[in-house]
Amino acid sequence: MNNYLYKEEIIEHYKHPQNFGKLSDFSASSKQLNPFCGDEVEMFIRFSGGVASDVSFLGHGCAISIASSSIITEHIKGKSKAELTKFSKEDMLTLLGVEVSETRKKCALLGWAVLQDCLK
Repeated sequence: MNNYLYKEEIIEHYKHPQNFGKLSDFSASSKQLNPFCGDEVEMFIRFSGGVASDVSFLGHGCAISIASSSIITEHIKGKSKAELTKFSKEDMLTLLGVEVSETRKKCALLGWAVLQDCLK
């Protein structure tokens, strides 16, 4: 997939984020703020038998933070806690699929950081 299509996917996830909202029944949640630009993400995960059976998020911020949170919620579903614990920052940046400058990495990794907090 070329860089243009990746950028289109980011815009689509920003305009129409997947799994946006609050689960009514969840096993873990966390909320974090990126103080540098004001992005805020709260994630809710329902675990069933050690597997993420459902996930959602609430938040506001720039296109990168919302899109990456949307993308990671799609990735989480059906994964075990052990698999998710091994999911690294580098894995998240690869999943995002676009070059992210050093100054935007906090935005791109906010959803990942919230996931890590949920797994504690």
